[in-house]
Amino acid sequence: MEHENTIDLRRLFALCKKHFLFFIGWMIGVGAIAWGIATFVIPAQYTATTQILVNQKNDNNNGQAYANQQADVNMINTYKDLITNQVILNAASKELANPVKIVKKAEPAKYETLTDGTKRLVKKAKPAIRTYEKVYDISASELQDMVSIKTQANSQVFALSVKADTPDKAEAVANEIAATFKKKIKTIMAVNNVTIVSKAIKPDRPSFPRPKLFALAGAVLGLLLSLAWVILRELLDTTVRGDEFMNDELGLTNLGHVGKIKMDRNFQLHQEERMSRTRRV
Repeated sequence: MEHENTIDLRRLFALCKKHFLFFIGWMIGVGAIAWGIATFVIPAQYTATTQILVNQKNDNNNGQAYANQQADVNMINTYKDLITNQVILNAASKELANPVKIVKKAEPAKYETLTDGTKRLVKKAKPAIRTYEKVYDISASELQDMVSIKTQANSQVFALSVKADTPDKAEAVANEIAATFKKKIKTIMAVNNVTIVSKAIKPDRPSFPRPKLFALAGAVLGLLLSLAWVILRELLDTTVRGDEFMNDELGLTNLGHVGKIKMDRNFQLHQEERMSRTRRV
């Protein structure tokens, strides 16, 4: 009779019950390895997101306002392509490499002209107030790989997300690209319908990898591997476990059982003595 490598559900349940601790050990072990890889091996990635609104000036005509809204929604696809264009990214790259921001413009000195024609200083000149932020030397091609755009159907708002290896870099790059796009779109498209509704904030945790998800995936993988090993071992095991195995698997007929015979411990010794006596004779 041909041998078939199959396991019924009852046998499978018995195997799972028998190797329960083995499965748990594999799940914990592989899950711990996956968690360690996610925590200590894979470099962390942080994502910062800013939201941009595309909206023209309000029009009192309801029909015209609706038409403008639909036009803004349709323009989002064009804006998505422009944000990742070299014109925008090159300008953003230069700003990130020279992050000097003028918080307050310089104020010239003010003088008062007296009756005799002389001038008296009324208010001293004030220099411009600048802020110096961290320098990021990132090329336009690198920025293109870091940026992703997400839109929703019939929405005038789209999200610009930036993924970087540090939370500060992700925040700075996202805000700079959004600001550069808002400034450049006025000259590129001759429109002024872009508003940054929410700036990117520094993320407090990595977006990838997530150790908990890695640990969960590792536990599931450990369960599958251990279950596959147990089933494979069972299928390849040819040990005779009982009459059912001989009848069903090997196709043999059971002719009976031989009981266990308990022999005397000195039986072998007596046999050897008889044989030695026979040889002497």
